[in-house]
Amino acid sequence: MMEEALLADLVTELPNAVRLQRLVHTLHQRFRCGAVVLLRLDDDSLRPMAAVGLVQEALGRRFIVAQHPRLAAILSQREPTWFEPDSRLPDPYDGLLDERVGEPLPVHDCMGVSLYVEGKLWGALTLDALHAGTFDDDARRDLQRYALVIEAAVRITRLEHENRGLRLARTDTLEARLIQDDGEILGHSAVIRDLLRELQVVADSELPVLLLGETGVGKELFARWLHRHSRRRNKPLVHVNCAALPESLAESELFGHVKGAFSGATTDRPGRFDAANGGTLLLDEVGELPLTVQAKLLRALQNGEIQRLGADQPRRVDVRIIAATNRNLRDSVRDGHFRADLYHRLSVYPAPIPPLRERGNDVLILAGHFLELNRARLGLRSVRLSPTAERALLGYDWPGNVRELEHVISRAALRLLSRGGSRSEILTLEADMLALDSRPEGPAAVVVEPLQVGERILPLRETVDASQRLAIVRALEASGENWAQAARLLDVDPSNLHKLARRLKLK
Repeated sequence: MMEEALLADLVTELPNAVRLQRLVHTLHQRFRCGAVVLLRLDDDSLRPMAAVGLVQEALGRRFIVAQHPRLAAILSQREPTWFEPDSRLPDPYDGLLDERVGEPLPVHDCMGVSLYVEGKLWGALTLDALHAGTFDDDARRDLQRYALVIEAAVRITRLEHENRGLRLARTDTLEARLIQDDGEILGHSAVIRDLLRELQVVADSELPVLLLGETGVGKELFARWLHRHSRRRNKPLVHVNCAALPESLAESELFGHVKGAFSGATTDRPGRFDAANGGTLLLDEVGELPLTVQAKLLRALQNGEIQRLGADQPRRVDVRIIAATNRNLRDSVRDGHFRADLYHRLSVYPAPIPPLRERGNDVLILAGHFLELNRARLGLRSVRLSPTAERALLGYDWPGNVRELEHVISRAALRLLSRGGSRSEILTLEADMLALDSRPEGPAAVVVEPLQVGERILPLRETVDASQRLAIVRALEASGENWAQAARLLDVDPSNLHKLARRLKLK
């Protein structure tokens, strides 16, 4: 019966993700086990492509083979591998099987098989159970027999990828690359899928892209995705943090200079445009560029020419621009801080990156990714989220987005160890360890002092500047004049703090 179900799916036209998910469900029913996971080998790590029986956050994990001896053993041979119930090798899914009764339990029975496509190692299939004896001799022989059918399903999926890509290429559409899962932008929410489909349309063009979004949403990650899916993917991607460029050196950093252009210019020096020639230049925090540099950037976009500082002749460059900002550039144009013509050049294709609070269960997948990183970093056997911790993550507003989630998970893992957690046990992060409840739910109450006689109301800009100046001074006092520590206290990027301090004449 099982062979018939597997073979029926092979000859049925199904979306690839559906075919692989039906495959693991069929195996799950046949072997009556806790979890079945299909994993693809990407460089040195295995990533789940389809799974049943695991907690949701496990789908965001990337299992580095060298850190998981059971996975390494499965990949090392063609025949199925079975592990004794008392094996001392830790199982990568310890505590991750979706059993919601009582404490998370270790895996007590495990087997797996390596999978090959066209003679090359593709990945592995793993089967796990909480009860010893689930996989008897007959089950192991069945897995050996089914391995060929499983490899056939993977091979058909790959062939359909390639054939679809050829069909799309012949019609000059770029959707073909959507079938090549990038492996870095984690999440299955509709807003992320829709965004990637939109970005795929523009990825292979030469149009500038303006990535918009709040701090911490991962704009740089999406920029790298764009570059890897473009025709320039074999050329360099050069990242420039515009907020970190001192105004006096911004032009030289971007466009280069010639010997003698200014005091200290002892040799010719190429700029970031030269480094990105033929490839892509990512202008992060582009709204922080000085107006004088914006004019030269506009020329580079319009004519494909740059002029090194001190040079007499322009130079031709072939650079695709991706810009990113958390500012509202329309407001900056209105206030005279950003050139309108440059804004219109950069925003040919504006792409808003959704904040984490709009991505639903992606929060758990990303949390699983960060949990696995911290498990490896701290040398833990296993660490997982409790159901209450999952609910806390899903209910939080995430003003700092993905970056904040990463920090929350890292601090919670350290807090777990500081409370006596053993590295050799299955550890569970509870909601209180995330320390989300202590964060303010809304704006603090404002106490308004009555206006004194003769006191004038200052312009809003002056009031804001005075408040920022006072906050920076206090943070510096609290940190012993350590600017990096002051930036952490103020929860701002250090380069942005330096730039703000210069504008407020504190430096």
